Amino acid sequence: MSKKMGFWMCSALVIGNMIGSGIFLLPSSLAPFGLHSLWGWALATAGSVCLAMMFAFLVRAEPAAGGPYAYTRRAYGDFAAYLCAWCYWKAAWIGNAAVAVTLIGYLKVFVPALANPVAGCLAGVAFIWFFTLVNLLGSRTAGAFGLVMTLLKLIPLLLVGIVGLFHFDIANLQVASTKPADPLSLVNVVFQVAALTMWSFVGLESATVPADDVVEPQKTIPNATIFGTVFTAVIYIVSVTAIQGMIPAGELAKSSAPFADAARLLFGHTGYLLVAAGAVIACMGTLNGWALLQGQIPMAAARDGLFPHSLAKLNRHGVPANGLIASSILVTVLMAMDFNESLVGMFNIVALLGTLTALIPYAFCAAAQLQILVDGKVEATPREIRKAVVTAVLAFLFTLGAIYGAGRDAAFWTFLVLIAGIPMYTWRQWRNKVELATA
Repeated sequence: MSKKMGFWMCSALVIGNMIGSGIFLLPSSLAPFGLHSLWGWALATAGSVCLAMMFAFLVRAEPAAGGPYAYTRRAYGDFAAYLCAWCYWKAAWIGNAAVAVTLIGYLKVFVPALANPVAGCLAGVAFIWFFTLVNLLGSRTAGAFGLVMTLLKLIPLLLVGIVGLFHFDIANLQVASTKPADPLSLVNVVFQVAALTMWSFVGLESATVPADDVVEPQKTIPNATIFGTVFTAVIYIVSVTAIQGMIPAGELAKSSAPFADAARLLFGHTGYLLVAAGAVIACMGTLNGWALLQGQIPMAAARDGLFPHSLAKLNRHGVPANGLIASSILVTVLMAMDFNESLVGMFNIVALLGTLTALIPYAFCAAAQLQILVDGKVEATPREIRKAVVTAVLAFLFTLGAIYGAGRDAAFWTFLVLIAGIPMYTWRQWRNKVELATA
C-alpha cells in the first residue's frame, strides 16, 4: 500500500497531464479567433466537466487498470475495447510529441541554438527518453516527481494570469475578432476553438488508467478527476484570456513562447526568463505523466490478449517496460518526421491529431456508460442513474462537436489511424488461437 498513489498524487497526475503543452502555446493558437475564443472555452470547459463526471461514475463501476479501455470492454466486448485502446494509446504518444515541441519552444529562450530544427528535434527526443527512464523506476517515483512538477508549473500560470488581468485591453481581442480564421459561421468557429482548447483538457481521465496503483480507487479517482478538471479549467481561462488581452493578435499568433512574452511586458527581462523556466518545468511534468500512461494503456489490453503479450510484461519495479519503450520509440519517429521551424504550426497539427485520437475513446466511454446502465451492471439510486444518463448524453454530444470542429483533414487522418489498427486485432486473435492450441 505504501507504494500506491493517493488523492494528491492522482490529482497531480490529472492536473499535470492537462497543464502542459496545451496551455503554454494555446494563446498563440487562439490569437486569430479573438473574442470568439471565449465561447470556445466555455464549450470546452462544460464538455470537459461532463467528461470528468462521466469518468467518476465509470471508475466506481469498473475500478480496473486501463481507464477508457476497461470501461469499453465491460460494455461492448473485445473488439470495441481494442479500438478504444488503439486510439487512446496513439493519443498518449502523439500527445508527448506535442508536449516536447512546446518544451523546445520555451527552452529556446535559454538556448537559442535550439531554433535549428535538427538541434531542437534532438533536444526534444532527449527529454522524452529521460522521462521514459524516470517511469521505468516505478509509478510511485513518477507520481512523486509529477506532484513536485505540478506545484512548480502553477506558479507562472497564476502569476501571469492574475497580474495580466490588470493590464488587460479588450481592444486586442476585438481587433482579432474582426478577422476570423475562416468565413464560417459563428457556430463553426466556436467548435473550431473548442477542438483546439480541448487539447488542453486531454488527460482529465489520467487517474483512471493506473487504477491498480491507487489507494481506494473507487473513492480516490473520482474525487481527483473532478477536482483536477475544475481547478485546471479556471486556471486556463484566466491565464490564456489575460495574455490575449495583453498582446496584439498579430504579434501573439507568431510567438513560440506567449507566456514568457507576456511576463516580459509585466516584469521585464527577469520575468521573461522566470516564466520561460516555469513553462519548461511544466512541460517536463507533462512528459513525465504521459510517459506513465503510454506504458499502462497497452499493458491493460495485452493482459486480455488484445495487444502483444510482451507489452504486459513488468520489470522489477512493476512497470510495463516494453510498452513504455515502444511508445517512446514511436514518439521519436513522429518528431523526426515533422520537426520544423514553425513550432506553432507543428503544435496545431499534432495537437489536433492527438485530440481526435483521444476523443474517440471518450465517445466510446460515454456510450459505454449508457450501455452499462441499460444492462443494469451497476448499483445506483434512481437519482444517480438519471444524472449518469444526462452526463453521458452530453459528453457524447460534446465529443461529436469537438471532432466536427477539428476539421475534415484532422478527422481524415484520425480515421486512417483507427482503421489501420484493425489488422493487428485479427493477427492477435490468430496468435491467441495458435498459442492455445500449442499450450
